Amino acid sequence: MSFFSKILSKLGIGKKEEEPAKSAAAAVAPKPAPAPAKPVATPAFKPREMEKDDAVLRGPAAAVAVAPKAISEVDVVAQLEGLAKANPAKLNWKTSIVDLLKLLDLESSFDARKELATELGCPADLMGDSAKMNTWLHKEVLKKIAANGGNIPKELLD
Repeated sequence: MSFFSKILSKLGIGKKEEEPAKSAAAAVAPKPAPAPAKPVATPAFKPREMEKDDAVLRGPAAAVAVAPKAISEVDVVAQLEGLAKANPAKLNWKTSIVDLLKLLDLESSFDARKELATELGCPADLMGDSAKMNTWLHKEVLKKIAANGGNIPKELLD
């Protein structure tokens, strides 16, 4: 399991939610197209309004509308705020990658953060400066959490 996968898992985001969604999507088969309506004698000339009305009533016979399934959003902020309140240490997960990892009860050592930064594709020039790497890593982790269904406030993603 990758380091970032551990973060998602601690937040309740990931494969556990995806598996039922995949099986449910596979179980839903598209409905067959309705049988075409019997032809009705129509006048040779139809005003445009009638053509539009007819198209709406008939609809595209071959098309089947299937609404895409929305990604369920996990209330990451509420989870992290709850953990922060319960933790006796004053951890600021909104600005510190170390505090975020500690709050999730994950390894926060320099080596662990370097591993996570490498996994997420941190630029080489930032890897040599731990402060710059940490800043980049914190923003990137929050962006990736949001991309995976976590509700991260926009001001934390900028």
